[in-house]
Amino acid sequence: MHGVEGVSGALAAVGGAVSAGGRVAVAPLQSTAIEPPAFVPEYLLFPGWRIAVALVIVALSVALSKYAVRLLGRPVARQFRRQSVAQTVLRIVRLAIVLVGVGVGANVLGLELGDIVLSVTVFSAVLGIVLAPIVGSIINGVFVLSDQPFEIGDMIELDDGTKGFIDEITLSYTKIFTLDNTFLVMSNSNIRDRDVINYSAEDERTRLSLDVLVTYESDIDAARDLVERAARDCDAVVEGGPDIRIGSARYPAKPTAYINSYADNGVLLRLRYWALKPYKIGRIQSEVQTKLWTLVEESEATVEFAYPHTHLVFDETSGSLHVTGDEAANRRHATVSPAPGTPTHPVSDGEGPEPPADSGDATDATDVPNSTDAADGDD
Repeated sequence: MHGVEGVSGALAAVGGAVSAGGRVAVAPLQSTAIEPPAFVPEYLLFPGWRIAVALVIVALSVALSKYAVRLLGRPVARQFRRQSVAQTVLRIVRLAIVLVGVGVGANVLGLELGDIVLSVTVFSAVLGIVLAPIVGSIINGVFVLSDQPFEIGDMIELDDGTKGFIDEITLSYTKIFTLDNTFLVMSNSNIRDRDVINYSAEDERTRLSLDVLVTYESDIDAARDLVERAARDCDAVVEGGPDIRIGSARYPAKPTAYINSYADNGVLLRLRYWALKPYKIGRIQSEVQTKLWTLVEESEATVEFAYPHTHLVFDETSGSLHVTGDEAANRRHATVSPAPGTPTHPVSDGEGPEPPADSGDATDATDVPNSTDAADGDD
């Protein structure tokens, strides 16, 4: 009888009862779903009404989350100086409201957390296999927002040479608007492992350089002045003012040309100047070089760009060259090495006696009658 009494106690705990004959009568379990209020008419309780109510609740939560973000947008932006952090906080608020709505809708359907997550083991496997990259990217996103390597609107350059502007920073990814008018979306775990150059960090002024090689015969002082003036004439270049401080170092703000080295083909001048905005570095560099070319062409100073010269030298190992008449002025000379054992024919330059002909030429000349001798014979 102890077995029957044990079953009876268990059934009594869950709502069952034991009849007098000893048979067990099972009572239905109570559902955890929300019951409709008493004032709701019966015709509204159509089949599937719980699903419809759950969908309405989720839709209302989504609409409420958008309204809450719009309402809290300015106060949150005033609390956080960085735009990316403010946007992240608003996303968290919106996600929390939607999750609450989804939870209420699931409760209407009678679902609980235990029904969705079957066991701790299954949940851990799903988290480790499927959600590990997402969780890792979210953790890296937290580090990106806390370390502040870049901000929305900053111009950056990746280690592969890609340049662009930070358009959006979330907990899972960072969106970059490239200079090629395309979007580059990178996970935060990927962008944290790469070298990133930030051209807009604190001070947008960017230091650029230009190497100019002039000949040793040039006026070096005049050349330096022309190089500096080419940079000062550009509107996008800092013309002067107080020194620009970077950390504990200070650099002159105005364009300055230095003698960098004495190269093989000339004197190497290096121009250092500051661009106001990093967004059009290529255009600024091209403009400075264009102005420098114009100034050098218009200047009366002895300034000439240096470039390598090539001289062709002919010696006894270069062979022989045959030139007659106007061929020397109308064509490029080429050297032809004579074949071994081939006799060479000297060429007269038009001055002095003709060189003697070889035996073969003399033999051929005796076979040709002389026009003067023929005339004497007729007389």
